[in-house]
Amino acid sequence: MPSRDQSVTTIQRELTAFARRARAAAARMHPELSLVSFTLLSHMEDQQGCRATDLAAYYMLDKSTISRQIAALEKLGFIERRTDPADHRIQLLHLTAAGTEKLAEAAVLRRHAFHERLADWEEADLERFAAYLLRYNSTAPDGS
Repeated sequence: MPSRDQSVTTIQRELTAFARRARAAAARMHPELSLVSFTLLSHMEDQQGCRATDLAAYYMLDKSTISRQIAALEKLGFIERRTDPADHRIQLLHLTAAGTEKLAEAAVLRRHAFHERLADWEEADLERFAAYLLRYNSTAPDGS
């Protein structure tokens, strides 16, 4: 039976491989919409708009990294800046119609890819896997 350290090492290695495959698959599905871009758009949609500093804080990324991502998404026409009605000094980032459409398209393709990958799994295995992922992610320090 593997030791706890061996199991944690295996989990870390496999999650890293999963992340690498997810980035590669995202690039193949939507060359103009990276996994990071997809994640940022999803967050903006969930929040019904947010500030760039909110994105940087939430994802614990440098402001310059977020600025580059935002610039790319603006150039693609997927997001726009709007003045915050509560404070006209603040610019909020919102999805455009094109951004909403691209996000929905990417979500459908990703969901389809997961269905294909998990097609031969038993229902009980899927439920356990989903429960384990929920449990793992719920223990993140920031709740994300």
